[in-house]
Amino acid sequence: MRRGRFAYDSAMKKGVIMAVAIAIAAATGFFAQRKLQGDDPAPAVTADITEPAASGADAAPSTGAAEAKVPEVMPAIELMDRDGSKRKLSDWAGQPVMVNFWATWCGPCRREIPLLNKVHAERAKQKVEIIGIAVDFRDDVLAYAQQTPISYPLLIGEEDGLAAVQAFGMQPNFPFTVFADSRQRLVALKVGELHQEDIDLMLDTVLAVDAGQLDLPTARAKITEGLQPNPRNWQQTDAS
Repeated sequence: MRRGRFAYDSAMKKGVIMAVAIAIAAATGFFAQRKLQGDDPAPAVTADITEPAASGADAAPSTGAAEAKVPEVMPAIELMDRDGSKRKLSDWAGQPVMVNFWATWCGPCRREIPLLNKVHAERAKQKVEIIGIAVDFRDDVLAYAQQTPISYPLLIGEEDGLAAVQAFGMQPNFPFTVFADSRQRLVALKVGELHQEDIDLMLDTVLAVDAGQLDLPTARAKITEGLQPNPRNWQQTDAS
């Protein structure tokens, strides 16, 4: 019985190790492929926020067979910061936030950073926080952050970063940015490079929601209408 139990335990451990190895290999392959592709910017788009799912972490990227959904509230995500400490997005509950997904190999992502630093400084009095989530090799991100000032909190994930993308019902097309109110309710999500007028519209609307001046449906409609005339933006009806 002992030998049989040992063989079973060994097989289980090997299965777990293989599963982890496959996940790491898949993530490594994704990052390597994106690096080779270079700076192919994603089209700018606003995504509709849907009704809440059973769990934000259950959201999956669209594959044609299942439609991805952007959650109603911030999903439970935990990633390492640049110092190696684990941080949750819920750590910033109680203040409006921008969550910016990016990667070092993404040209539009790199172009956004100086603007995000500027907004971070300008909006500090309004307690707006910007959180960068780098979905990339950790060493590459840390090396880039040493050369390029990033004044706001930075979280880093490899395969767990891809899981964070999925938790938002999105595909890894960077950059994309989520705007949430102080109750961590998603007000807007935009895929594509941010510009000052985009940020001002979405943050001012988020602050109006926090102040009780707008309800969520009105706020989302205002953002959609405000972005519509901009030739850099186009609308879609889902988050796929």
